Amino acid sequence: MENQFRPQGFSILPLVVKNLLIINGIFFLATIAMDTVWHVDLAKYFGLHYIGASDFRPYQFVTYMFMHGSFAHLFFNMFALWMFGNAIENTWGSKRFLIYYMVCGIGAGLVQELVQYIQYADAFVGYDRVRISANQVVAVADYLNMLTTVGASGAVYGILLAFGMTWPNSRIYIYFAIPIKAKWFVIIYGLLELFSGFRGVDNVAHFAHLGGMIFGLILILYWRRDEFKWTSKFRIKRNKDFDYQSYSRPKSDEQFNQERADDQKKIDEILDKISKNGYESLTKEEKDFLFKQSKKD
Repeated sequence: MENQFRPQGFSILPLVVKNLLIINGIFFLATIAMDTVWHVDLAKYFGLHYIGASDFRPYQFVTYMFMHGSFAHLFFNMFALWMFGNAIENTWGSKRFLIYYMVCGIGAGLVQELVQYIQYADAFVGYDRVRISANQVVAVADYLNMLTTVGASGAVYGILLAFGMTWPNSRIYIYFAIPIKAKWFVIIYGLLELFSGFRGVDNVAHFAHLGGMIFGLILILYWRRDEFKWTSKFRIKRNKDFDYQSYSRPKSDEQFNQERADDQKKIDEILDKISKNGYESLTKEEKDFLFKQSKKD
């Protein structure tokens, strides 16, 4: 059996994932209500505008993550947040997970702004109008305000990357039918976003998705490097009182492989327990063991 993590129901959702789902839902309902009753488009205020547009505000790097353009857009982002974020937050803890989510989301926005700046900074020099269709011409200033990014996709893609790096051999079922290992799923999605971004044939912020993954990768590598440095210093300190009489020789390949097999067997037993009874059924020892093993991947 390969190491897998199966998310459970809403009742055992960790704090940050649960609140993110609620907040995104509230923002979506508020957007519909404001547009229906008062004809106010909240995306004008909370969506991420092009940095050179008059409607751009710095706070939009945060608020755009909670805005969605349609129910389908909201549903698939929140489904992925539930499916993968549940496992990550239970493993990392709420504080680290929230920091990671926000860094990925803000990083995705920064990359999107950079890509748009490269595309448009010099494109409209000397022009005061833009033709956006056969029968419609708008002022350049109005067109720039139309370049608005919304959605939690950048942060969600960062979570997908974290899942793939933490449980690379866990199986993900595409369309609930086609199994694929998490590490290949992440790589394929990343390549598809890169390809789609350069094609530029739709209104999806593909480079923002890549930005979320890039910032997520940088943060994970930073955390792992920081933890490795701390562990190395701790070991050096202990070596000052090293007991050479009780020193044992390095493990043989056979011993090493046997220990790896024993650890994998224990991981499989714990994950089966999670699948049947939920994460909260684990003992503290089992949670600590699962957390330590995830750091070895």
